[in-house]
Amino acid sequence: MKRFIGFVQKEFYHIFRDKRSLFILFGMPIAQIMLFGFAITNEINNVDIAILDRSKDVTTQEIINKISASKYFSILQVLENGTEIAPVFEKGRVKAVLYFEKDFSKKLIAEHRAKIQIVTDATDPNMANTISNYISSIVQNYQQEQNRAIDIKYQIVPESRMIYNPELKSVYMFVPGVMTVILMLVSAMMTSISITREKEQGTMEILLVSPLKPFQVILGKVFPYIFLSIINAVVIVLLSIFVFHVPVTGSLILLGLETVLFIIVSLALGILISTIAATQQTAMMISLMGLMLPVILLSGFIFPISSMPWPLQLISHIVPAKWFIIIVKGIMLKGVGLAFLWKETLVLVGMTLFLIGLSVKKYKIRLE
Repeated sequence: MKRFIGFVQKEFYHIFRDKRSLFILFGMPIAQIMLFGFAITNEINNVDIAILDRSKDVTTQEIINKISASKYFSILQVLENGTEIAPVFEKGRVKAVLYFEKDFSKKLIAEHRAKIQIVTDATDPNMANTISNYISSIVQNYQQEQNRAIDIKYQIVPESRMIYNPELKSVYMFVPGVMTVILMLVSAMMTSISITREKEQGTMEILLVSPLKPFQVILGKVFPYIFLSIINAVVIVLLSIFVFHVPVTGSLILLGLETVLFIIVSLALGILISTIAATQQTAMMISLMGLMLPVILLSGFIFPISSMPWPLQLISHIVPAKWFIIIVKGIMLKGVGLAFLWKETLVLVGMTLFLIGLSVKKYKIRLE
């Protein structure tokens, strides 16, 4: 029995001395519960909306104040006419427009009935539904407060209008997200495993001292995955068009170029992982845990980023998938061009240059 107790103590000493084991045992569960707890939510907070008030009377101002006072919405812009609605949605920040009809208060007094139109961006159908329900609830609450003091009840009728996806098809949301996840995993994980395999087998050093320059070796390793990832992207787009009937209202050429750019970003991430990981197993774990979870949770693929705590919102800015999903939705569903997507494109270009530069620097240090 003493021998067994001694053996168990030895195992405890080994675990506590191994920092990687301690991280897997304690660090990862804490990180996951914090990430899942704050990121996975169907609630909305601080969603940017715009106001189009054609009445500009006391009643509409009271409703606007009540909406802006809630924690759910933030009024980003006040529109002057209906022609501004489409451009404000194309920019991507505004998720809903609250449209008050002309003579709102007069109709409420004379006819005891007035309409509010809630125009939402339905590229994310779940979020569009939630926004519409939240605004309707606030308006109904205001109506109940006003009706307590009068005999003839007023009726404020919220009307929902979903643009870009009027039928609220969930596949419109999932195709860009699934495309992003597949391209990220195929490009980054397979590249990191491929390069790490050479290191693990001891052949990377032979390749690096060959007549080929280091960047040529790395480029040769990743070039097949560029080709294979492009084939994956083409297959996904074709399936989305002909099987799921997702429209591509924008330029296919621009979509292709942006996809190649995202593939290069993902490959650069895979190269960087390969400089850190010593084994294929480590490369796979880093790729899955370090890329897949952020892509799903912090990219806006499933859960709205605006509803997350500000630290997670800041972290989401360094997740390439977030910017690529905005680009894909913009081109496929909204039909916008580079004039509206240049910021996201520049972010991906900057990430590519930074990751490639960092990877080359690390490989140069290895050679020295």
